[in-house]
Amino acid sequence: MTRTALVTGGSRGIGEAISRKLKAEGYTVAATYAGNDEKAAAFTAETGIKTYKWNVADYEASAAGIAQVEAEIGSIDIVVANAGITRDAPFHKMTPQQWKDVIDTNLTGVFNAIHPIWPGMRERKFGRVIVISSINGQKGQFAQVNYAATKAGDLGIVKSLAQEGARAGITANAICPGYIATEMVMAVPEKVREAIIGQIPAKRLGEPEEIARCVAFLASEDAGFVNGSTISVNGAQFFV
Repeated sequence: MTRTALVTGGSRGIGEAISRKLKAEGYTVAATYAGNDEKAAAFTAETGIKTYKWNVADYEASAAGIAQVEAEIGSIDIVVANAGITRDAPFHKMTPQQWKDVIDTNLTGVFNAIHPIWPGMRERKFGRVIVISSINGQKGQFAQVNYAATKAGDLGIVKSLAQEGARAGITANAICPGYIATEMVMAVPEKVREAIIGQIPAKRLGEPEEIARCVAFLASEDAGFVNGSTISVNGAQFFV
């Protein structure tokens, strides 16, 4: 039986790598995006993965989008909550709007991606919930009080859903990437990037495909007893 996966923020960066990997593993994949129509169209043309545009921070838009996906390609068995934004500022300069924007997308957006799908998973007695958190949700980060709060909160979502879903054959797990060679990271000044790499014992950035491989494992039948866990993919960048 071919299972269906939904990847939020699935047409760019880490999300794109996840979408591609899941398709390669035989899943039917749908990817959401927020605003870049040109990139999404090119991604679909290249991969054959259908893309759907909605704002994950909007519950009604998410529920309607998920209903469209399920009507067009089938009930969603795997949801990868990957979509996220940053609005960085030192806390004393952070505005309420910067706080709200990140909370709405990175934390409430995870709820919005999972909640409409959850009843169907319970009914079918199978589901895989995979949330892309961050090393900065584990250790904090200067000028990212908002972002770190959401990524730490995502870990609480996963641990709680694992307990609720286990009897229904649903697993919920998180992946915490370290610093990954996405467009965003590669766009920072070279000296800043070198400083980041200097903090990583592996002495390199991670690749999006390394996150995607972890997602593929957690989505698989083999991961049925892995539940409520956090996989850290950070090149041994440990922290107190």
